[in-house]
Amino acid sequence: MQASGGAFGTHFPLLHNLWSNERIARFLSTECFFLASLSERTTKDGNCIMAPRPQEDRETNGTKPKRGLGVSTVLETLKREILELTLAPGSPIDESELSQRFNMSRTPIREALIKLANDGLVVTLPNRATIVAPLDFLELPSFYDALTLMYRVTTRLAAQNRTSAEVAGIRDLQHQYAEAVSNKDVYRMIEVNRHFHSAIARAGKNRYYTELFDRLLDEGRRLLRFYYSSFNDELPEIYLDEHELMVSAIEAGDVAEADRIAKQHADQIVRQIQSYIVNDRRVNADVAL
Repeated sequence: MQASGGAFGTHFPLLHNLWSNERIARFLSTECFFLASLSERTTKDGNCIMAPRPQEDRETNGTKPKRGLGVSTVLETLKREILELTLAPGSPIDESELSQRFNMSRTPIREALIKLANDGLVVTLPNRATIVAPLDFLELPSFYDALTLMYRVTTRLAAQNRTSAEVAGIRDLQHQYAEAVSNKDVYRMIEVNRHFHSAIARAGKNRYYTELFDRLLDEGRRLLRFYYSSFNDELPEIYLDEHELMVSAIEAGDVAEADRIAKQHADQIVRQIQSYIVNDRRVNADVAL
């Protein structure tokens, strides 16, 4: 904004009609001081220029990528690392380090962390530090109980209330899951599995069950990393077939069969995770001392 009555009148025509040029100049002088205090930038002749975005909001490499792209890049990368346990539960997350790693300002980093917090994958502590959400192993029995119940309830209701369009959507997700299994893409397996069972819950038409199940599925995603690790990331065909049998029972409207397969599916997942967690992987127990 230039310190002249003409330029000022362009932006504020009503005040230009009411004020003298001298009064306008005094106003602009005050405004210039205010803007300069924020940006510490004025032209050599004393005129004001628009205050820039703070340094923190500009990209560190001198370029300005699209904000949404920056956020999505950080979000997907951290999400993958958390779900695959590359970032261990409880480990600290440093915004400065992430800013340097991704070569971008802290603003998209913070936006990504907010989204991860909404997904229950990171936690902000009272001292404002951010950590990867811990896994509460003492609560696992209660979690397993609730998860098994919701597998059964939602699959039963889907068999009762599904539409052909919903079945087609569930089958498509199953095909995506089978492809991820074939590619040994654990991150994709975890994500598609979550969407597969959520779609079954939505087909059951009870939003309370759906919301509860979605929460359980989200909380259980990292436990699935243990599940796939127990097979060295090569899921046996028999367990892939359980999804197929589940979809077939839903499509046929066979409530009893859908319930049986859902319980069988939940039971084998819980047993496999429990076995992996308590498996004795010591390598030095028998070393002579």
